[in-house]
Amino acid sequence: MSISLYSIKVFVFLSHGWASTIAAIRGPHVKVICPTASTIPVTLNAGFRMPSWFDLRTLDATAPEDEEGIMRATTLVHGLIAEEVKAGVPSNRILLGGFSQGGALALHSALTYPEALAGVMSLSCWLPRHAQFPDAIFQAHGDCDPVVPFKWGQMTASFLKTFMQKIEFMTYRGLTHSSSEAELKDMRLFIEKTLPAVK
Repeated sequence: MSISLYSIKVFVFLSHGWASTIAAIRGPHVKVICPTASTIPVTLNAGFRMPSWFDLRTLDATAPEDEEGIMRATTLVHGLIAEEVKAGVPSNRILLGGFSQGGALALHSALTYPEALAGVMSLSCWLPRHAQFPDAIFQAHGDCDPVVPFKWGQMTASFLKTFMQKIEFMTYRGLTHSSSEAELKDMRLFIEKTLPAVK
């Protein structure tokens, strides 16, 4: 039986000791890739060397992160995806996943990959580099938009609010897929608030 490249799905799982578990739950049409992280000193573990995608310095969500290590690991994951795409597997048939630090890396890699992936499974993890997201987001939408449904705007704002604090979602009654004076006024106020004049 021959399987075309378009029926193949690839699951890249970033975690240690999960290869046999993933192999047991995947379908026969799913290729599983379980890369291993390099062994590096981990600050949180008193500097002991252990397999780790990047250095973990603390469990404090507001503390500085190993930006360079996170980006290096993300580049590695993006490279794995690119290899599969080059081999003929469309990116929308590639699923990323991981547990703990691997889940965090999978989530960050999926959100920063330039093409759509099939999905991401992040188990017991966090979103690294969350401090790199904008401090404030202004989102505006007309409730009569026939092109981009108003509900989509609401869903986007709801999702963003789950991990960001400063989200403004403005609704403009009767506005279609266009702009209005009220929207422009609100945009101007947001600009003044986020980019105040220096005195």
